[in-house]
Amino acid sequence: MERSVLYGEFKMPKQIKWKAEECSDTFARFVAEPFERGFGHTVGNSLRRMLLSSLESPAIISLCIEGVPHEYMAIDGIIEDMTNIVLNFKGALLRRLPMTDEPFSREIRILTHLLEITEEQLAATGQYKVTLRDIIKDGCFEVVNPTLHLFTVTKPMRKQVNLRIAIGRGYVPSERHAIEDRLVDEIIIDSAFSPVSLVNYWVENTRVGQETDYDRLIVEITTDGRVTPFEALGFADQIGIKHLESFVDIEAQKLNFDKVVEEVDSDHDIMMQKLSRRIDEIELSVRSTNCLNSANISIIAELVMKPESEMLKYRNFGKKSLNEIKLKLMEMGLGLGMDLSKYGINSENVKSVISVYLEERNNNKNG
Repeated sequence: MERSVLYGEFKMPKQIKWKAEECSDTFARFVAEPFERGFGHTVGNSLRRMLLSSLESPAIISLCIEGVPHEYMAIDGIIEDMTNIVLNFKGALLRRLPMTDEPFSREIRILTHLLEITEEQLAATGQYKVTLRDIIKDGCFEVVNPTLHLFTVTKPMRKQVNLRIAIGRGYVPSERHAIEDRLVDEIIIDSAFSPVSLVNYWVENTRVGQETDYDRLIVEITTDGRVTPFEALGFADQIGIKHLESFVDIEAQKLNFDKVVEEVDSDHDIMMQKLSRRIDEIELSVRSTNCLNSANISIIAELVMKPESEMLKYRNFGKKSLNEIKLKLMEMGLGLGMDLSKYGINSENVKSVISVYLEERNNNKNG
């Protein structure tokens, strides 16, 4: 019989939250709660390190322009010198596309394009600005920044451009690229493979029932477009799980965790009890109580739905009264500007919902 040890329950997020209106193809903010105290930083820091260092994407590792033997020279008919052109190519952002007719491959690809600039293209302004879309037309890669400027041509020309594209992770300087079949005039360049440009995370306190010392983890991910923030978070999560699987073999005893019955109804009832309390029950000053009575606010539910800006509009209601109310609500685990929709409460039905709740509560007590 397999030996096991019973552990207490760990509070863990049941789903990750985000706001669609705050998200884009390159930015998203994710919220995960609740975590046991300390686990917010443990998970947040681990995700941040994996997001910044472990994700893969394509990048150019070398280029070869016909008639250009090295990067320290000027090119006839091109305004920029080769050093600037190399720097421009480093900014290329490529997204790999899943192939439908062949297995997915991480092998280095060589893209070859014959760049031909004609008199007609130069006729309007006397010059033609070559962009990334003019060079990369391979169906294996999606060009994220097709308008990236590479160089400016001032006379008709016909040159072959070869790019060597690899898939990697992190930042790899040119001297670390190992290319066995390197051409004589091939210029090796530094490559930034990581598609995640910035990760911020922070941890706040959150409430579970009456306990307020659980962790809420907020993670902000900014990418360069080669992956979306949602893809980046999913990749980092799988990378982390893959590494932790390495320690499964040293499992001496299996852990079983307590399955605590969800106290949804209990938590709901506790909140409704707070929301149904009358204003005169919470020991406010006479001035604050009179101001709320004048505004026709008689129960806590009506009060917590009001934002600060609206409260300050009431007659004889100032900063001192506002701070007093905020402090009192904080002691109750509440605040101003709350959304009570999950309790079925809005500004139109608040009195009737609270009235029904109190009536049912009295009936249950008497029953």
